[in-house]
Amino acid sequence: MLLWTHEAPIEIAVTRKPRTAGRAETINLRATRRQKALIDQAAEALGRSRSDFMLDTVCREAENVLLDRRYFALSEEAFRKFTAMLDRPPKDNPKLKRLLETKAPWER
Repeated sequence: MLLWTHEAPIEIAVTRKPRTAGRAETINLRATRRQKALIDQAAEALGRSRSDFMLDTVCREAENVLLDRRYFALSEEAFRKFTAMLDRPPKDNPKLKRLLETKAPWER
C-alpha cells in the first residue's frame, strides 16, 4: 500500500488480522452506496475485511455507549446526600465478613 505525503509516496506494510473462529451469528443491515464505499475504504486502509472492521468499530462504540450510562449528573443537594451515604460507615454484616475471611478454593 502506498501512502502519499506532500513530498513523495511512502510504502507501508499492511497486515490482515486473522479471521476469528467461532462466529455463529449473522447481522444484516442496509447501507447506501456511499456508506458502503466509505466503510470499505476505511477497512482497506487498516488492512481489514469489511466484516472485521465493522464488528470491531460497532463493538467499540457499543462499549462506549454502555460506559457512558455509568456516569450520571446530580444536583448539588442530591450529590451531597449521595456522598453522605458513601461516607457513612457500613453496617455490620457477619455474612460478608465471613465470606471475606474465607480462602478462595484455589488458595486452599
